[in-house]
Amino acid sequence: MPESLGTLVLAALVWLAIHFGIAGTRLRGAIVARIGEGPFRGLFSAASLAALWFLAVSYNAAPTTPLWTAPPWLRWILVLAMLPAFVLFVAALVTPSPTAVGGERNAPAEPHGIQRITRHPMLWSFAIWAAVHVIGNGDTASLLFFGAFLLTALLGMPSIDAKAAARDPERWARFTARSSILPFGAIAAGRNRLVWREIGWLPPVLGLLLWVAVLHFHRAVFGVAPVIFG
Repeated sequence: MPESLGTLVLAALVWLAIHFGIAGTRLRGAIVARIGEGPFRGLFSAASLAALWFLAVSYNAAPTTPLWTAPPWLRWILVLAMLPAFVLFVAALVTPSPTAVGGERNAPAEPHGIQRITRHPMLWSFAIWAAVHVIGNGDTASLLFFGAFLLTALLGMPSIDAKAAARDPERWARFTARSSILPFGAIAAGRNRLVWREIGWLPPVLGLLLWVAVLHFHRAVFGVAPVIFG
């Protein structure tokens, strides 16, 4: 594959087109009506994996032009910001949620656990991860690659909300009345409260272990250390 920034631009556009040109649009509804929900999800997952491969390969081959350099103090802040991202990621995996794929079947009708903090913990984990790498890397290729994921995560939240509201308006109205997209938004507004026992020990402990492991092996796996010790 040629080392072209244009190829990376194309890959980013393909990724965004799949997620915002199909998911959450009338086209999605038309396809589901023709082939069914299950087959659509399978095809959409396959298309997303193909687009992800195209995006990753294009990123690895793309030339990089530095745009800015993150100072050491900012890099430490970015590293620390990844800790809540890992905690949110684990919490999203272990907590049934109506915002997850297929989650409407077994998710609680009221916000529970991490959903009291935000109803989109998984997307926030990806948004933080992407933003950290955009800011920390500061080059054209990273801006396109990680920026595509950042847009997908941030714009995906209201898109998922709209689909959930259309699927079950009454239940979704009750859920959103006591939850928020913005982390701690509903708690700050007095519409909910933080209940640590519902979150449990697994998300913070496993999130911390993942954070330490990624920090330790980042140079070996990706060829660059987020921060320099000593």
